[in-house]
This record gives sequence, C-alpha cells and structure tokens, in this order.
Amino acid sequence: MDYILETFQTENGGLKNNEIAKYGTYRTKDLVLAEYDRMAASGVSLTVPLIDGENYTSTLTPTPRPRPPPSRCPRPPVPTRGSLMPDASSEFQIRLPHSEFMARGRLLDEVGTNGSQMFLVCAGSPVRPNFVPSFPVQMSSSHRFRQRLIDEGSIVESTTWPGYLETSRDIPCNSPSAAAEILVGRSANGWEEWKSADGHPLRDFLPQMEWGRRRTWLVRGSNVAGADLVRDLWLPREFVSVAAGRLREGVEQGISKNELRGFVEEDYESIVTYNQKIQLIDELYDFLSRMKRGDTVCTISNSRLYVGEITGKVERVVSEGGRSNLRRPVEWQSIGYPYDELPEELQQKLSIQRDVVELTFVQALVAGLGRSDEELAEEVRDVEGNLSMESAALAARREVELPEPTEELANKLLAHDVEWLREIRDLLSDERQLIFYGPPGTGKTYLALKLAEFFGGGPEQVKLVQFHPSYAYEDFFEGFRPQEDPETREVAFRLTAGPLRDLADLASREGNRRIPYFLLIDEINRANLAKVFGELYFLLEYRDRSVRLTYSGDDFPLPSNLFVIGTMNTADRSIALVDAAMRRRFAFVELSPRTEPTSGLLRRWLEREERDAEPADLLDALNSRIADPDFRVGPSYLMKKGVYREGGLERTWRTKILPLLEEHHYGEGMNVEQRYGLRSLRAAIATSPETGEPDPS
Repeated sequence: MDYILETFQTENGGLKNNEIAKYGTYRTKDLVLAEYDRMAASGVSLTVPLIDGENYTSTLTPTPRPRPPPSRCPRPPVPTRGSLMPDASSEFQIRLPHSEFMARGRLLDEVGTNGSQMFLVCAGSPVRPNFVPSFPVQMSSSHRFRQRLIDEGSIVESTTWPGYLETSRDIPCNSPSAAAEILVGRSANGWEEWKSADGHPLRDFLPQMEWGRRRTWLVRGSNVAGADLVRDLWLPREFVSVAAGRLREGVEQGISKNELRGFVEEDYESIVTYNQKIQLIDELYDFLSRMKRGDTVCTISNSRLYVGEITGKVERVVSEGGRSNLRRPVEWQSIGYPYDELPEELQQKLSIQRDVVELTFVQALVAGLGRSDEELAEEVRDVEGNLSMESAALAARREVELPEPTEELANKLLAHDVEWLREIRDLLSDERQLIFYGPPGTGKTYLALKLAEFFGGGPEQVKLVQFHPSYAYEDFFEGFRPQEDPETREVAFRLTAGPLRDLADLASREGNRRIPYFLLIDEINRANLAKVFGELYFLLEYRDRSVRLTYSGDDFPLPSNLFVIGTMNTADRSIALVDAAMRRRFAFVELSPRTEPTSGLLRRWLEREERDAEPADLLDALNSRIADPDFRVGPSYLMKKGVYREGGLERTWRTKILPLLEEHHYGEGMNVEQRYGLRSLRAAIATSPETGEPDPS
C-alpha cells in the first residue's frame, strides 16, 4: 500500500487557505512520517499534515538551526513520460540500496568539464553510508568526490534517516551517473537509475533521437594512423572518437543512414574500396545515430580493456590528420581489465575486426567486470524481481555445467562403472569436442546419442548429421542452395544455413546460452574434413575468437554451450583416418571389444535380459582369434531380439559377422568358416569349461 503525504498551506508556498499541497507518495507510513519530520526540521513551516486523509502530529520537536541557502530543488511537478525533455523544474528520484529512501535531483542545462550535461543532487537527499568494495577502484574519481563532500560537510550524518548520511546542500555533479554514484556508493548508470515518479528512467526524457534501449559498444583506437589514441587522448581527456577527416561539415547527430550513405559515397569517392565504404557507413552511422548518452563504450590498449559511459552528444573538432575529429564525451572507469582474463564470450566479440562493434549481446559480462560474485549478489538482493544489470551479470558469469552422471544412467547404458561416464563428462567440459572411435558394432552412435540427451537435458538440444564423401561446407554450415519462391514459383539460389549454423544460432539465443547443445557427427571420418569445416577448423581450437564467414560475411563464434561428439569407424580402410589437426581439436575415447565398457557389455545385457551367457562366450572366443583390434566384432550384432528367436543366432552369424570377416581376410585364402564359424568356436569353448577361457587356437 502507498501512502500520500499532504499538508495544508505552507508558510510561503503561495497556496490558498485549506488548499492541499501534495508532497509525494511513499511505500510505508513510517517513511511519510520521516519525510514530514525532515521538512519540519529543515525549517519549512507546516500546519496540519494529512496521511491518506488522517491527521498526524509530528513527534519531532525541530531543533532551531540557521536556514540553509535557497535550494535549487524546490518541490516541482514531477516529469511525465510525454515530456520531450525535462525542464528546469523536473525532478527525478533514485532509491538507495537496501532501503526505501529516495534521493532527489534534476538535470541542469550546464555542461560539465567532460562535456556531459550536469545533474544537481538536492539538499536533504539521503546518502548510502558505505560503498561496495569495487567502488574506489572502478570509479576512483566519484569515490574521491564523495569523500571530499563528506570532509567539507556537504554530506553529513542524517537525523532523519537513521544509519544513513544526508546532503546538507544542493550538489552539482558532472553527470547523472556521477550524481548517482556518490549517493549509492557503487558504479551506476544515471540515465537508467534516475527515474520519474511514475518509474520511467531519465533516458526516456531525452530528445527522440536518443530514445531506445541501452547498448554497449567497442570502439578501437589503439592504432589509428600509427597513434595510440586510447592512451594519449581518450583516457586522459575523457572522450572517444572516430576518424572522419573527409566527411563534409554539417553532418549532425541523428542523421539517417540513407542520407549518410549519400554523403560518404560522394566524399570518399575513389579514396576507399566498395567494401571499405560499406563498413565506413555502418561505423559512422553507429557512432552518430545509434550511440546514445548512457550507453557503455569499451576500447582496448596494451592488452587491457577499458570501459566507460557515453555522457554527451557528438562533437566535431579539428584534429591532427583527422584521426579523431568526431568525438563523444565519456566517463572512463579508473582501471583497465587484462584481456586474457576476460570471459570467453566477451573475447569472441572483441576479436571482431572492425573499428566500431556493438557488444550489447554481451553487455551483462561487461557490466560485471571488476565486481565479485558476492558484490553482485548483494546488489541483486536489493532489486525487486532481480531484473537489474547485476542480476544479468551474475547469470552471464555462470559457466555451462553438464549434469553429474548417476548410477541410474550407468545401469541404463550398461556401463561398467559410473566413473567412466564422469570421465566422459569431464572431457566434454574441458575440450567441448569428443570422438568415440572403434570397430563396427561397439555402440558408438547409440552411446553418443544417449549421453548427449542426458547432458543436454533432452532430445530437443541434440542434432545429428552423418558425413559422407560428397558432404561439403555448404551442406554442413552455410551455402547457396536452390530454393523455390512460394509465390512466384521461381527457383533461385539463396543463402541457406546448414545444421551447424542452425544449432549455433539456437544455442546463442537470449535465454539459451547456459543450456548445453550437442551436435552429433556420425561417421565423421567419411568426409573430407578440411573441406567440410573450412574456417571453422580454427574455431574448434580457439573458442574465444570469431571468424569472418565465407558466404554471409558475418562474424561468427562457436557458442561456448555448443558441444560436438563424433563417431569414427576404424575398420573401414577405404576411408581416411582424421589428420593431426583434427586430433588436436578433439578428445578421443576408444570403444573396443578389448576394453570396457564394451568388452563386458554383451554379458551385462544378457544378464539383464535373463538370457543364457553363451553369445557372450562366443563373442569373446571370436575376438580372441582376430589379431587386429580394429577388426574385432562389437556386441551390438548380438543385442537384438531377432538373434534370440529360433535359429536367430546362426542366421546372424552367417549373414552379418562372417561376411565382415571375409572382407577383412579377402585375398588371403583363409577358410573363414573354419576359423570363425559357430561350430569351431563352440568346440573351443568346450575345451576349457572350468576356466571359462576360450581356446585361442
């Protein structure tokens, strides 16, 4: 329930007798009383106050004190979202962490030292008594400003809000964000956190061309015509810039892309190539028309990432060689973050080779830089619904975790040991690419499917493709394919995504980034892998990078939550084994009749199905006679219902197993039936009934 504080006529308020002045809406009655007492204590003459129509008499006896200087923050009408710009009387509020206390302020017409529009914190506003651990490091200038205000008595201990501080005078600040930071004791985006009474952020009251959601950007400046502008200009003088030395005068912020395209094509004619011109138009349009006050901007210099907030409009200045003539003021954080320690998803976006790159996709990761999990969690607990950037930063930091294999899963898959399944999980977590290899019939594809469904949470997160000799990059990733227009019935070649591109796009969608997705590649060594993977070979090893795609020209990274499991048949000599480059990019796990979990698989299956163990004994005897482990026979041939109908075992042996071995011994003149037939194997088993060991002869 909200409570409304109203009073009858004030001393000099210009109100007629019995006219009610509405001072604000508060969540609890105690807050109303605290506000009334604060006003009374500061020397405002009030008569009978009303709280939702009920009389209230303050229990506070005001202590006489000198009247403060006239405030530039009288209680004005609060702004409404229909306003194009907050005027001189528009008031905004910001709620202090872990409280219901609201500080007040308004946007000024004056421009601060860094080119930002200044903001005034009103006298009598509550101030957080402490600050988060990262504040002095990240925002050292705001921290020093706050401390100076405390030292000079502009921020004092509050008698109105127990345990909090209070501003004793109006405090002009360089920007809305600086004003918010001295109040809340942490880094803050003032354009988002200062709000009108009806809850709309300050950003909504800027001119229409600056409306829209908050974005995050990368602007490169460490090597502009051989100069490191980041170190020499941007950080010390607090701005960010792009080079537009040949762009005509009069091009202003908010220009349409179509109009800008015409200017660039004329001004840069025969100076840059067609592709360079297209990229220049995109970058200038982003800088002039899509970037807005309150957006986050990043840059890189000396292997460190620097983060700041855009605080003002585009300015055009004269600069040496036109290297930085279009500028925007920025409040930079005090520290840079080592590039090698940045999150993988952020490094993927930072590796895109353009001068202006939108990073909104990973803005939560940028917002969490320099702040511990504990600090973020503390801020999250203070936000209703946990919809803050701190909440998003915590979620973005969470690594993709594969579920722990269980005894139930081991029993279902007839694995000999749950520890073996845990090792597979660890290999996938570390490498994210794995190949099961072995002879036919060892359950490679079945095991890969079941593990992918378990680790991914269901079949919806799994896509299977099978490689073959004619399979190509255009089939696997993307390429131009003939498609019929459903309306005109005309056939044309259109860029079409393949299974890997489809799955990668799904895995990287908002809300899916912490869900594991699995691509299963059956018979991975049947295709020309260099031809199929193309530039994606690089991404399998360097997941923290992006590459420019051959057909679409997009900058593409492999999502960190995309896992690849391949299967490889080692018995077919007509197909090549994978090369050393592919071996370096995958973990290899053998599934062979000579080792577990395959060697005892058939015996465990027969035991579960309550069948005689003879087929397992026969298979062991058969494999003991095959010298080459790549040609030993897997148990899958004997794990089908048809084998156990009348005559089924003999039929399976005659039509599936013996032809496989005849091909293996082709041209050797061996009597395959005599060496590997059921009669020979049964006789061998019978010779050692006590030990259960087959005769290898």
